[in-house]
Amino acid sequence: MNPTKFLTELKRRDVYRAAVAYGVVAWFLTQLTTQVFPFFEIPNSAVRFVVIVLAVGFPIAMLLSWVYEFTPEGVVRTEDLDPVEAKSAQRVTGRIFDFVIIGVLLLVIVMFIVGRLPFYRQTGESIPEKSIAVMPFENLSEEKTNAYFVKGIQDEILTHLAKIGALKVISRISTQQYPPRPSNLSEVARQLGVANILEGSVQKATDHVHINVQLIRAATDEHLWADSYDRKLENIFGVEAEVAGAVAAALNGKLTATEQQALEQKPTKNPEAYDAYLRGIALSSDPNNIEDISTAIQAFEEAVRVDPDFAAAWAMLVQMHSDAYLWVDATQSRRGAAQRSLETALRLQPDLPEVQIAAATYQYKVLGDFEGARRSFEQLHTKLPNNVDILDTLGTITLQQGRWDESRAYFEKAIWLNPRNRGLRAEAAFVREATRDFLGTMQCYDQALNIWPDDRMLTALKASVFQSLGELDQADALLKNLQPSAKDSLVIAIICDQAKLRRRYSDAIPLLQNWFEANSPDQSGSLPRFWVDPLWKTLGDLQRLSGDVVNANANYARARDELEQMLKEAPDDKGSISARLAGVYAGLGDSQLAMKYIERAMSLTPASKDAWTGPEYEETWARIAARFGQKDLAISTLEHLLKTPYRGPVTPALLRLDPDFDALRSDPAFQKLCEEKQP
Repeated sequence: MNPTKFLTELKRRDVYRAAVAYGVVAWFLTQLTTQVFPFFEIPNSAVRFVVIVLAVGFPIAMLLSWVYEFTPEGVVRTEDLDPVEAKSAQRVTGRIFDFVIIGVLLLVIVMFIVGRLPFYRQTGESIPEKSIAVMPFENLSEEKTNAYFVKGIQDEILTHLAKIGALKVISRISTQQYPPRPSNLSEVARQLGVANILEGSVQKATDHVHINVQLIRAATDEHLWADSYDRKLENIFGVEAEVAGAVAAALNGKLTATEQQALEQKPTKNPEAYDAYLRGIALSSDPNNIEDISTAIQAFEEAVRVDPDFAAAWAMLVQMHSDAYLWVDATQSRRGAAQRSLETALRLQPDLPEVQIAAATYQYKVLGDFEGARRSFEQLHTKLPNNVDILDTLGTITLQQGRWDESRAYFEKAIWLNPRNRGLRAEAAFVREATRDFLGTMQCYDQALNIWPDDRMLTALKASVFQSLGELDQADALLKNLQPSAKDSLVIAIICDQAKLRRRYSDAIPLLQNWFEANSPDQSGSLPRFWVDPLWKTLGDLQRLSGDVVNANANYARARDELEQMLKEAPDDKGSISARLAGVYAGLGDSQLAMKYIERAMSLTPASKDAWTGPEYEETWARIAARFGQKDLAISTLEHLLKTPYRGPVTPALLRLDPDFDALRSDPAFQKLCEEKQP
């Protein structure tokens, strides 16, 4: 057919209009599904299915628009129309397509306008009227050392509000970033996704406490409710519950009988015990290191010493000991302390929500019962829908169980209640990275960096995604201006990974040496031990690869000695120390001990038990096998891992770039793995 005639025929049959209409409708449906599906917790795979169907449907729609026409009598084949009918059908079809295009464009304009209203969330969900954020309370006490008391009172009010299911309550971590009385309430409320703000102040003098609170409608600055409370310390118990109940009433948030009963319960009748409890709460809400955890434990221990029947304080001891056991002190003494605290709390008040949370925490962090803990936390979530810690823990447990869609949904819910939490946003990205959804991972980091554009950790983590994709220039652009601080061990590790992948080992060696010199962790012990030994090993790797074997072995030996001591002190290690020891012994050239320890790690935490960490140990196994000439073992393991979701997964790009796999490069089977299409 003549090209000119063909184009004329396309126009006559309204194929152009059909293409435009289809494109507009497809775009609208794509936007609609990406906004609505997450609200109903429909997996992202469903969104991808819709996009694929729309893409496949385009040529089909164009074919149908060529073959058929709309007429007043219905749909008929174009070839069956006479010229007069064809011209009439063209007008009818054209009008139909015009109406479709105009209608969808109007809907798009409405979505665009509504999406920018002050109280419209980015997810497309309007902000609930019964939503609230509790700002940090002002400390009006003459003694500024009473700051812990003020923070504790605020936390307790927030905790009581969070127990009311009719409300949406934002977590303290998100609100603590604001001043006590923000100047632009509507903007703060928009950032937090709430309609109402609770402000307050506390003044403590000797045995007297004065508390002021006010509830404000953020959009209009209208004061919905306010009250003052003057109490002596011996009568302070329960004032947080009174405030929570009054706020719920002001927002027309009805309490269930169970919630009302929970608010009426007083935690203790002893002011000294309560004061110690508030000190513990202030420290435990945002611990920066093991010293903060230890100090919080001491405060809670003082509370239960003064009042042995203080069940909530016993429950907090369970949480603190369980956290310490999981992260830094997997010893029998720590496990026993957690168990004894739990037994006491259950004996005193088994139905107290704090005690039930403590029991589930012990089940997960100490016993390692993922399935049982998941069921326990799911039941607690139905009772306490505003509790972010429950959602965060459920996200982590389901991550370890390989329930990726559930994990993603839990983290998204947690972010809804805690939108200014860097850690949660990173965890939401980790889930996507584990399943090799690198586009979704990038989107998570970009959303977080829109809030914290100068955050070093988030910037480095985004760079690590570029590393996984083999896009080292983009990673360089992000990392080149970062100046890591003493606590930025993760940032330093990612910078070292970049030097390793670039094979510019000498670029990162001075950075690590200066970091060790500035912090002197081997002398002062100022940094957590679990930060130090991985970086000694990293320094050893860079020196070995650069040819400096003597200094490399010295640093491997430092890491080895530290890890072996940690293993003696923490015999309940679930495999992380053993896996790190395996890497160190591989660096030292001891294949036998390297294999011994990595196999121990894999037996303690197999992939079948922990889908998040277990395959990571298998990757270490493959790296060690490659290092010592076991090519078949290394290649078969890597082939399996390329199809397995897990923490920081290996990719074809990493196989091509990482010097750890240089011994495999001549093998055709390995070359095939490197050539596989990037996920």
